[in-house]
This record gives sequence, C-alpha cells and structure tokens, in this order.
Amino acid sequence: MQVLQVQLEVGPDPAEVGRARRWARKRLAGSGIGDDEPLAETLVLLISELVTNAVVHTGCPAVLRMLFAAEGGVRVEVADSSELPPRPRRAAGEDTNGRGLELVDGLADRWGWQSEGRGKSIWCEVDRTPAAIPLAVPVVGEGVSSPGRVRC
Repeated sequence: MQVLQVQLEVGPDPAEVGRARRWARKRLAGSGIGDDEPLAETLVLLISELVTNAVVHTGCPAVLRMLFAAEGGVRVEVADSSELPPRPRRAAGEDTNGRGLELVDGLADRWGWQSEGRGKSIWCEVDRTPAAIPLAVPVVGEGVSSPGRVRC
C-alpha cells in the first residue's frame, strides 16, 4: 500500500490551530480532495479538534501529520509530549469545551491513541470510499484522570 505523509510543527499557541487548518486545506487540495467536498470539511474539523486538544491540554508544541493512502483513506495524527492518554468527557449543555473527542468519535471512521517516544499520538482515519482499507492497525487506549499541563 502506498502512503504519502506530510507534517507540520505546531507551536504551543492556540493561534496555531488556525494555521494548522489553513495548512491542511492546502495539503488536502494538493491530494485531490477539493475544498467543496464534505470529506475536506470533516478532515479540517478533525484536525482543528485534535490540534486544539494538544495545544490547550499540554501547553507544548505538537506535530500534525496527514497520511494519504492510495486507496483514498486519510489518517490524521497529532503527536505531543504528554504521556497521559486522552480523556473523553461529556460536556453539559452550556459548557464551552469538552466536546472535542466526542466530535472525533462521531466524525472519524476510526480513532485511537498510542505511545510515541516520550509522549503520545492521537490519530483518526476517514475513508474516502466505503471500501477503503485502514492505514494501520488501531491501538485504542483507555481514559484516565485529567491530564492537566505537562512539561515540554
């Protein structure tokens, strides 16, 4: 299986989320996924959520990777320096945060996390066609206590 991988270093500033979205749109267009395709909007939203989580919950730089499979699937990975696994939450009606992983779970065909170096990588995959083959064997972690800030 052929896979094209691109990546972006993301600084520990919430303004970097917008830069990551713009970068992703250009890479998606370059891979043949048009801005007007629902797949592009879904992927940009997933990227926005994962990068936001990395920047807000760790306060450290992160790395955004997109992997494009020849079969049409797209895998998004965001690696950060926190060893603590992601913790899905249920936001109450008026809460202004706490819905990111719920969105990822609802929009992605698959998602999970794995240890990577001294930190972790949270990933999700979206199939372009129903018959697309997964890009990797999923490694799904269990939720634990609130991660809070970590040392970069």
